[in-house]
Amino acid sequence: MRAWINALLTGAALIGAAPPPPAMDNHRIAVQRFGKDAPWYERRIPFFESADPRIDAVYYYRWSLFRAHQRDLGEEGFISTEFLDDVDWQRHPYASLNDATGFHLAEGRWLNDRRYADDYIDFMYAGGGNDRHFTDYMADSVWGRYLVDGDREAALRHLPVMRHIYRLWDEKFDFDKRLYFVEPLLDATEYTVSSIDASGGKDGFRGGDAFRPSINSYMFANARALSRLAAMAGDEAMARDYAARAEAIRGHVLADLWSEKLTHFIDRHQSRKNPHVTYWEPIRNRELVGYLPWMFDLVPDEARYAQAWRHLLDPASLAGKAGMRTVEVNYEYYMRQYRYLGPDPECQWNGPVWPYQTTQVLIGLANLLDHYQSLGPVTRSDYMRLLRQYTALHYQGAGKAKRLDLEEDYHPETGQPIVGLDRSHHYFHSGYNDLILTGLVGIRPRADDVLEVNPLLPEAGDPQALAWFRAQDVPYHGRRIAVTWDADGSHYGRGKGLSIEVDGREVARRPTLGRLTTAVESARNATIDRPINRAVQLVRGQFPKGSASSNTDPENIHDAIDGRLWFFPELPNGWSSAPSPAGQWYAIDFGKPVVLGRAELAFFADGKGFAVPRGYRLQAMIGGGWKTIATPRGSPVADGITFLRWPAIRTDKVRLLMTPKGGKAIRLVEFKLFQD
Repeated sequence: MRAWINALLTGAALIGAAPPPPAMDNHRIAVQRFGKDAPWYERRIPFFESADPRIDAVYYYRWSLFRAHQRDLGEEGFISTEFLDDVDWQRHPYASLNDATGFHLAEGRWLNDRRYADDYIDFMYAGGGNDRHFTDYMADSVWGRYLVDGDREAALRHLPVMRHIYRLWDEKFDFDKRLYFVEPLLDATEYTVSSIDASGGKDGFRGGDAFRPSINSYMFANARALSRLAAMAGDEAMARDYAARAEAIRGHVLADLWSEKLTHFIDRHQSRKNPHVTYWEPIRNRELVGYLPWMFDLVPDEARYAQAWRHLLDPASLAGKAGMRTVEVNYEYYMRQYRYLGPDPECQWNGPVWPYQTTQVLIGLANLLDHYQSLGPVTRSDYMRLLRQYTALHYQGAGKAKRLDLEEDYHPETGQPIVGLDRSHHYFHSGYNDLILTGLVGIRPRADDVLEVNPLLPEAGDPQALAWFRAQDVPYHGRRIAVTWDADGSHYGRGKGLSIEVDGREVARRPTLGRLTTAVESARNATIDRPINRAVQLVRGQFPKGSASSNTDPENIHDAIDGRLWFFPELPNGWSSAPSPAGQWYAIDFGKPVVLGRAELAFFADGKGFAVPRGYRLQAMIGGGWKTIATPRGSPVADGITFLRWPAIRTDKVRLLMTPKGGKAIRLVEFKLFQD
């Protein structure tokens, strides 16, 4: 009956009509996008396709970026990293940084494998990962994850610690002005207007404490999340307390950080004894950070505030040709380069485009377009144009040499990377796939048993319109959903319009773009599988220890058991042997007997200097001698995972024997060993 009604509504013929084509072929897409590493993605990611192949390509690239940044800590599970390699200011030895966690969790909440977000939250709250090195909106991100998976127990697991960390920020609370302040560097935004002006224009890396829209929006969002979580836990006193805290912050942000002169949310200087700036003095230029209050729905639905969005579209203000400027072009120190690492320019926030803040602004803009009435000058066409502009920043090079590689920051007029250091390749301090799913596709996750979809697409005929898209195998409240838009019904052959499927069954449809809701009965999430990698070692020189037949530099050897796994050629990763026809080996000494029953081997190959071995076997030290425990046939997988299994044994040492192919070097990206 439902199919017959839908056919009448959409104009589809019933008699003699061909059956609808199959849904997206996840396996084919995974192989096309990820090659030999496809199995990891096929089981985990939601799949997406649209009439814009560049958006599609970046969507899948961003999942490869997410995968590359999952660091395996062994018994402590997985965390997400910001940089693929070590930086001085990370939390050692984990390589974690708390400033990017909001993006990591926003992306990871959409995986069908919930382990990555779950482990990461545990690490941040139970493992001390949230060291408050930088500002963050982590409690709000935990709530955001709950809106997708509906896992009450996971959301409440760390509530006491979340509350404790919130109160530690009292050290950055000005009890006179009732607002939070921070040094821009510790907001992960060095060389802003407040810090440069506080130096008299001479520097801006340190200093410049300011009451910023960022930290106050974060603390508002965290307080609101704590209130909601406390209510869910039945702690009404805590819920009222943190709701009141959130509303107090909202009131002071609106009263004190909104500039009628600039029609924008701005910083006020907090530095008290500074010869260049005065306490409570407003900064003199607009910055992109002024849009962050919309990211968390802090701003009332009033025209006086919505007018701020015209600055984002103004080439004389924040609109660069290639992206959103972090400060408007008429700032005295706009794009002045202060900081270098050797001859190379370093990170600054005095004009460059940052994917970090671009993501935040696009989230705020999506909120505005989804549920505000006062929109100012911005439209859905603007949203899609800015999303495509951001999409273009992911591409480097030109012509056939063009590749996907997101870097730290970009010139706002040319779109070329500014920093260009090794650490900047495939940088993960931003979001993209969450923007696609919540903005373009329009999935607006909720705490109740309702699925709400409102794609932020302009109508047909607009140059930014999309004729069709489909998101498939998207997790939501323990179910798998799909959202399809087909403007005229010709692409998918299932009728025109917007439709929602839950667990493979269509449950709602409308013929035009717009909001579509349907009831979704929550289901129990699958149990999280947590196999533990026994071979990982974060600290060089400790057990487990690696050793090798060639290229025995300690860092080179350690890279094969450091919990990092990626195949990007721009950043070498893993133990690389010397090029030689002679047999090679890589061994791990556990320092004590362990039980092992399987292995995962990751090899890199580039068709040039590196090739997978043409033969290999795994041995273990048993009874005082080396014994072969696995002799697979053929070569291992290139740029993917090779799985080995054997009857469980107890040993304190293993080694992998490899026969090089054509005398080329072998790169063992990661060597993982498990009990089962």
